[in-house]
Amino acid sequence: MRAQDIIADWPYESREAAQIVIEEHGEPHESAPSMLLWHNVGLTKRLTAWRDFAQHDFPAPHTDSVTTTVDYAVPTPFIAELAEFDGSVTVARTAGEVSATCHDEQANFLALNLMVDIVSGEKTAEEAREYYAKEFLDYRRGLPTPYMQKLRFRVEGEAADPDERILSDEQLEAAEREGT
Repeated sequence: MRAQDIIADWPYESREAAQIVIEEHGEPHESAPSMLLWHNVGLTKRLTAWRDFAQHDFPAPHTDSVTTTVDYAVPTPFIAELAEFDGSVTVARTAGEVSATCHDEQANFLALNLMVDIVSGEKTAEEAREYYAKEFLDYRRGLPTPYMQKLRFRVEGEAADPDERILSDEQLEAAEREGT
């Protein structure tokens, strides 16, 4: 089924956002009634347009329905700071992925580039929020928006963190014996 047919009955907010992605990247690699999915678009691992959207008021009211996912290992001490920066930036530590969800791919680039600034210690969460707002306004003014143009960092490739084992085989076997 064509992407246009899938999004035809989506809410206006998510249909409009999905249309921008379709125009930029063509037909998705995968689709379902609830989403369109592109793999390995530019430096991104996945680009997803969702039927369902979330209301988001930072830095100004808009809806979030397009997710950009990259491979990136975020050290655990920074995860809370990223949540403080922007609730639409999510870390999947075990998978080694970071995603940003906003109205469009350019806003996601902005959030992901600022994520790297936070993790590298270049900006605090508050400084990143202030820069985000500045670049958002610059976009509206027609001024240069370098953080919105592209990912400004090298995508890491395999960044998964399987964590550390704390249960031994002996403990697991003992627990199974106790349970029977």
